[in-house]
Amino acid sequence: MVGQMCGKTSGYSLIFFTRLTVMRTLVTGGAGFIGSHLADALLARGDEVTLVDNFSSGRRENIESAVTNGAEVIEGDIVDKVFVEETLQAVRPQTLFHLAAQGEVRRSIEEPSFDATVNVVGTVNVIEASKNIGLDRFVFASTGGAIYGEGSRIDLPAVESAPLAPLCPYGQSKLVGEQYLELYRRMYMFNSVALRFANVYGPRQNPKGEAGAVAIFGELLLAGENPVVFGDGTQTRDFIYIDDLIDAILTASRNDVEGPVNLGTGDETSLLELLDSLRDAGNSLNGSGPPDSASFEPSFASARTGEVKRIAISPARAAEELGWNPTTPLGKGLGHTLEALRARTPG
Repeated sequence: MVGQMCGKTSGYSLIFFTRLTVMRTLVTGGAGFIGSHLADALLARGDEVTLVDNFSSGRRENIESAVTNGAEVIEGDIVDKVFVEETLQAVRPQTLFHLAAQGEVRRSIEEPSFDATVNVVGTVNVIEASKNIGLDRFVFASTGGAIYGEGSRIDLPAVESAPLAPLCPYGQSKLVGEQYLELYRRMYMFNSVALRFANVYGPRQNPKGEAGAVAIFGELLLAGENPVVFGDGTQTRDFIYIDDLIDAILTASRNDVEGPVNLGTGDETSLLELLDSLRDAGNSLNGSGPPDSASFEPSFASARTGEVKRIAISPARAAEELGWNPTTPLGKGLGHTLEALRARTPG
């Protein structure tokens, strides 16, 4: 690396480095919400990008811009050990971003074996194949929302050294993934970082899935429908906008920091507060909010097993080790998300 220039491209604050050779990067789960944004940012910084996805939840429409800009797409499943080994041997990336996962809390409770197969066996497949090709840097997408367990039992916002007590198989399987990375560091000096994501939101998030309260509630708001809240609505989450998260992932990929790093805002926002903020963002969206017939007032259903009551994660280590802090206020991020949801709505 022989030079440095700061710039802004495609909505992401990037640091561009002049390289003697093009960086080869691979993203598992590359057609997903986060993976597709990451692909665009990697291409913007000049990487040679390969996306791996089985398209069980990832969408081809998410990666249209990435494909247009030169990304290679390989369809396959991380649970298939032979596929993973052959793909990494063929591509031989220098940096790998492992985002592919079973990411739904409820499904992890209903199908714990499936969750473990994808998030543990699949992750081990990717780690082992990466070690075998001499990968330079492994970036693992972990969870800050589920790995700590119930936030009311610890000081919030949670720091990385807080005791971990997941309440669902999803959080447990991500913890096991982190532990395998620690093992491979001890055994093989394997270079990796585990990024614990807060609740990520923004354009391209699927409003039809279980995860992603902002997308789910935002689509209801634009349709003039009222939301259903599971629990009493006072449960809190830490919401981080996709552009901020991508900046952090890119920075972590160029840094030698190891172990877990929280990527969140450190702020607790209740679901009731989120609904109020969404309503405000809708009202200011080109001066028009939801239809007059919609009050956007929630109805309530029983709380779901495995979901924590309170959580927020501290970005202090990311600030110290990566020089990163989130910069997008919740209201601004919600406005961008509603604009994107409206643009996708037919008619």
